[in-house]
Amino acid sequence: MEEIYQNSDDKIRQNEKKSFHTLKKRCIMNKLEKGFFMFSHSRTAKLISFSIVGFCAGLCLTLITFLSFDKPNHKRGVGGYETSVLPELDENISSLLSELSESEETYGTNEITNQLDEIFQDDAVAAQNEEPSPLTYQTYRVKSGDMIGFIADEFNVTQDTIISVNNIKQSRLIQPGQYLKIPSMPGIIYTVKKNGETAESIAKKYDINAEKCAFVNNLNVSAELNAGAVVFVPDAELDWATRQEINGDLFKKPLHSRYWLSSPYGWRDSPFSTGKRTFHGGLDMAASQGTPVYPALDGKVTAVGFNSTYGNYVIISHHSGYKTLYAHMSTVNCKKGNFVYTNTMIGRVGSTGMSTGPHLHFTVYKNGKTVNPSLLLN
Repeated sequence: MEEIYQNSDDKIRQNEKKSFHTLKKRCIMNKLEKGFFMFSHSRTAKLISFSIVGFCAGLCLTLITFLSFDKPNHKRGVGGYETSVLPELDENISSLLSELSESEETYGTNEITNQLDEIFQDDAVAAQNEEPSPLTYQTYRVKSGDMIGFIADEFNVTQDTIISVNNIKQSRLIQPGQYLKIPSMPGIIYTVKKNGETAESIAKKYDINAEKCAFVNNLNVSAELNAGAVVFVPDAELDWATRQEINGDLFKKPLHSRYWLSSPYGWRDSPFSTGKRTFHGGLDMAASQGTPVYPALDGKVTAVGFNSTYGNYVIISHHSGYKTLYAHMSTVNCKKGNFVYTNTMIGRVGSTGMSTGPHLHFTVYKNGKTVNPSLLLN
């Protein structure tokens, strides 16, 4: 019995010791958790965290910078016309260069340089006097994603060439599947304006070689042409205004701030009569009352006035037969006869005349007829 009681007491003591150690561990853990919680929310812990993050970010930035410096920059120092074969040096130039050290004492450096210049000049004259190639054409079918500039580069001609030869009025409107005529050399189509023009006079107008112009058109240099005759002018380019017009970059937007297109160019349901279709000859640009209005192109103010339809309006005349109309303005800040620029404020957006709210009505005229401004605005 005594042994049984003794064993029982030992077990009780062991259990008490275990309970005590367990409780002690819990107390320690609670203190650690409490201490960690307080430390993690302290300014010191935040400072340490920010320091670690900053160090890592700096290390990454340094590594990226090092790698970028280690790699060569392929965007600079690019050459052209390189091939896979070894280059060949012109024999005349090679012999001159090999004798450079000997000749320098006798003739001097300037003498050798002059000889080199003579060789290059002779080559240039020979190229100029070389008989031109005949003019030929091939057909190209436009693919999806094609642009006139890419097509021109592919056939070693200019954008002006493709635009002029194919009589393209809007370069943005070329479509996949459309066929284009591509000449064998750069140039443009010219229509003779009056009787008596010659290949020589046309070449002089475009500052190109008269003999080449006559050759590709099977003409005599001084042969007189009739009005309406069509001539291919090699190496000629379109004038700036025509190119900008065709590419849709001729005019700037008359509102330099935000607006929304409340009515496009073309047929629409009239906003003042139910069910009636009317033709809208311009763009309606809805904007806040008082928004500044600017000319879409430099020009001369030819009309300022008011009527029941357009309210306060301004008409500006430009080159190449263009005129622009700005209507429904609340105020007008220009007078007839003023020459205005694209940064000159000519008025402010309003709702005068027949209008359902503040907006600018903008019309473009080409030789008296309206054209879609959306195809001309940059």
